[in-house]
Amino acid sequence: MKSLLEQVDWQKGDGLVPAIVQHAKTGRVLMLGYMNTDALSATRTCKWVTFYSRSRQCLWTKGETSGNKLKLCSIEVDCDGDALLVAALPIGPTCHLDKTSCFDGEAERPGFDSSEGYSSG
Repeated sequence: MKSLLEQVDWQKGDGLVPAIVQHAKTGRVLMLGYMNTDALSATRTCKWVTFYSRSRQCLWTKGETSGNKLKLCSIEVDCDGDALLVAALPIGPTCHLDKTSCFDGEAERPGFDSSEGYSSG
């Protein structure tokens, strides 16, 4: 079986892949960042979610200045190998605007209802 690093198609995004961060308990999408091989390796080693900053051209661990970190729970690669789904437990707000999620402004949303299944029609 291929390692996690080998499952990712690093060529598609010129060495970067989007990493969607989801709350490990509620399923809520918290943020989107980008990872390269070094960021993915650092995340797996230190267990704190680490990204590659496209603007600063360097690695950054979420919360290194704010203290609002993301504790790694799991990482999955999508079926095409060109995106990552990171399940994490937030310590403090995830968004740099001091909000729980980068995607919903002021709204607080409940977690997912797992009783609803897939329906094909």
